[in-house]
Amino acid sequence: MWRRLLPIGLSAFLFATTTVGAGAQVDPGFTVVNTYHHDPTAFTEGLAFNRAGTLYEGTGVKGTSSIRRVELTTGQVLRRHSLGDRYFGEGVTIIGHRAFQLTWKQHRAWTYRSRNFETLRRFHYRTEGWGLTDHLGRLFMSDGTSTIRVRDPKTFEVVRRIAVTDGGNEVTGLNELEWVDGEIFANVWPTDDVVRIDPDNGNVVGRFSLASLAQQERDTCDNVQDVTNGIAYMPDQDRLFVTGKYWCHLYEIELANP
Repeated sequence: MWRRLLPIGLSAFLFATTTVGAGAQVDPGFTVVNTYHHDPTAFTEGLAFNRAGTLYEGTGVKGTSSIRRVELTTGQVLRRHSLGDRYFGEGVTIIGHRAFQLTWKQHRAWTYRSRNFETLRRFHYRTEGWGLTDHLGRLFMSDGTSTIRVRDPKTFEVVRRIAVTDGGNEVTGLNELEWVDGEIFANVWPTDDVVRIDPDNGNVVGRFSLASLAQQERDTCDNVQDVTNGIAYMPDQDRLFVTGKYWCHLYEIELANP
């Protein structure tokens, strides 16, 4: 399990530095298991694996927004579908052979055939679009507020709302989402924090900081780096991956026991 306790003496051990409300515990840290190349021109907004372990990424910024299939070990973009100049791409997730992608302020979402990104359907929604994940045939969508909307992937209708709180306080800025072993992990914009959310009641049950990785990116990559964004989990192999906007690396990490 990703929560198993790791030896404290490991030199790669990184301690969380964030504060947290009374309702959650702070994860003591994580180790970097592997480091992979990542396209430094990718303004990462979404990250997800399909069941076969293929990595998909959604990128933002008008004119450069895309959904892409990426080779994990090299970071090479194997296939790309561009959204054009009109749309600012956001979160992505994969259900079966379908890929879903949000847009930020254009109120549009698409379903693609994941193999070749052929457009299958287009949906409209009223909120902004930020992060997206899925579980048991439902979509979980963030919009930068403290609310996660659970949607039907066939109609995109809202079937439930999850109000996310930490010690009774709203947690706003929820961005990229990922379902990890019964919890929803969420990047919190504009920080380098990741919160762990109980999907049944919206309570934050823990959090950890990726600030040390963000600093490493600023120190080692040529272009100006942005905040952490992008979480992907490979459940069959219990592997967790993180990256950020314009980062030149994708990190496989292992969390310590919370």
